[in-house]
Amino acid sequence: MRIIQVDNQVEGGRVAFELLKEKLANGAKTLGLATGSSPLEFYKEIRESDVDLSDLVSVNLDEYMGLDGDNDQSYRYFMQKNLFDAKPFKESFLPNGKAANIDEEVVRYNALLAEHPVDLQILGIGTNGHIGFNEPGTPFDSQVHAVELTESTIQANARFFEKIEDVPTQAISMGIKNILSAKSIILFAYGAGKAYAIAGMVDGPMTEELPASSLQSHEDVVIIADKAALSGLKRI
Repeated sequence: MRIIQVDNQVEGGRVAFELLKEKLANGAKTLGLATGSSPLEFYKEIRESDVDLSDLVSVNLDEYMGLDGDNDQSYRYFMQKNLFDAKPFKESFLPNGKAANIDEEVVRYNALLAEHPVDLQILGIGTNGHIGFNEPGTPFDSQVHAVELTESTIQANARFFEKIEDVPTQAISMGIKNILSAKSIILFAYGAGKAYAIAGMVDGPMTEELPASSLQSHEDVVIIADKAALSGLKRI
């Protein structure tokens, strides 16, 4: 793992954008994308650049179950607002949270990921070490699956909703095996609340109780984080 310490999310976005340009110059064609606050400045850098994504494919990590793409809390809506409207891809794929048959949707999205191998995967990390919506205990060989969100994840996401009762409790997520299949990974982490997860991911044992620790087995992971998020590490 390569660790890049930055002062804030703005600097983190700039650093990640430079890494993206390197990947594009080397022929990257499929980007794995994430939602949440961590990649926002990265997406802003892309929006304000002259980079052309119209020949690329994007695949997203996850989507809430029960929300369609027009719902302003859906991840499809988030991606449209923060990236796709300004920088459209040739094709952009997300799980269908309103699928009538979730089992069939899982099969469909797994097949889609096999068809579009990810060159660069963007990740955030949860306070409990989740990546995507892979909560503690998720097997490292998991592929796309339906998820029951933990109480800590629901609480963390509540800030985006009017009241906690509105927060979805289920999602469809790439599995850890899907994430690890990406050629390269960039993971963002900001704030002291992520220090435990980052310390476990980098210095702790590989354990399914901290899903992000699976990234220790990957050959090309860049962690972009501020001092607070890195504060639990034995070394930087």
